[in-house]
Amino acid sequence: MLQQAFEAVVGALASVLFFNIGGFPFIVLWLIVAAFFFTFYLGGVNFRLFGHALKVAAGRYDRKDDAGEVSHLQALLSALSATVGLGSIAGISVGVAIGGPGSIVWIVLAGLLGMATKFAEVTLSMCYRRIDENGKVYGGPFQYIQHGLEDMGKAKLGRFLALLFAVFCLGGAIGGGNMFQSNQAVKIMTQTFEPLRDYGWMLSLGFALLVFVVLLGSIKRIAKVAEAIVPMKGILYLICAIIVVGANIEKLPETISLIFSEAFTGSAATGGFIGMIAVAFKRASFANEAGLGSAPIAHAAARTQEPVREAAVALLEPFFAALIGLLTGLMVVITGAYAGASAEDGVMIASHAFQSVAPWFAIMLAVNVFLFAYSTTIGWSYYGEIAWCFLFGKAHVKLFYVLFCTATFLGGIMHFGVVLDFSDLLILGMSFPNIIALYMMRSRIRSEMLQYMRSLRS
Repeated sequence: MLQQAFEAVVGALASVLFFNIGGFPFIVLWLIVAAFFFTFYLGGVNFRLFGHALKVAAGRYDRKDDAGEVSHLQALLSALSATVGLGSIAGISVGVAIGGPGSIVWIVLAGLLGMATKFAEVTLSMCYRRIDENGKVYGGPFQYIQHGLEDMGKAKLGRFLALLFAVFCLGGAIGGGNMFQSNQAVKIMTQTFEPLRDYGWMLSLGFALLVFVVLLGSIKRIAKVAEAIVPMKGILYLICAIIVVGANIEKLPETISLIFSEAFTGSAATGGFIGMIAVAFKRASFANEAGLGSAPIAHAAARTQEPVREAAVALLEPFFAALIGLLTGLMVVITGAYAGASAEDGVMIASHAFQSVAPWFAIMLAVNVFLFAYSTTIGWSYYGEIAWCFLFGKAHVKLFYVLFCTATFLGGIMHFGVVLDFSDLLILGMSFPNIIALYMMRSRIRSEMLQYMRSLRS
């Protein structure tokens, strides 16, 4: 009864926030337009600063006496731990199953364009971050929406949009950034390991407790855990996906041909071409989080005096998400695992692709999924903590920890379809107030970028 009521509420809210315009959900169109706008407005910064971003992430510009809590690399890995999660595996697999093989092209394009949006929001986050007397950093859209618009003489609008973002962010953390992850982690563990089949609730509880342990250390502990997990999970998954594709290498030419032919026809997509584009950008946005305002919260903690320097590092995130999404899509198409699948299948679509190599190979994916889910959940816990502090102050932050871990547990025992809808609803909703602020402060973003690029040349 309770779950039916929850599903009804999610459905009603989704119909309000995700209304269609010409076949496109408004929220998807909102993100697409922003990605195109900032790519052109910032002169292709996605690609112009890509090489520089790699140097910054490698530590070439690190200075320990700069203000902040973590290094450039740790900030990137903390953000990646939340950004590159099961949205890049389960979400992309579902996107291909619903939208067809052609959606892969648009998923990758969305990631490449999203690099500019990510750059824009992190630039503002670094400009308006606040550091308290204990050295704890508070940044992200909460700060730049409120104080940036206040500087423009629009204090009331800034306060309203900042509060709206904080509500969506807190809801997204408690109901999306964790429930989606625990749901898919529990599902693949119970499906892969027969002795665990009837113990999903115990796995979900254990997962929630592991998250709680890290929550008590906030961003510094999250950064250390992310520094250990993120490279391992990314490299392991990429190797496994390449093995799956390599095992079916003879099908690669026809698979690539199918992907590109359907990319411009949409014959296999729900709702035809327009439906395919909508599905692709929705799943890509959930996977790379460009424009949502989440990653700027983590990047604000970086030790640097140059806002654009950290923003350059941030544009790497959608690129990595696009790369993992490309391999996931290629893998489920070349093995045929997407055929006949539905949204409820989630991560099991990728699992079937892994099993095409050998039955035991699915164990490798189960390990990957757990690492992806865990690192993403702890990353989103930090976003939720900052949102909580913005709305209610620091006095009762441990109550947030309890709520977050309770939702993590509940997500592991619920049906995937409603968890996916709820995650989309709250997390994508963050883009409404965030992108409004990006448009209004676009000149500040561009001037910061041009000034930094001049200093690089000199």
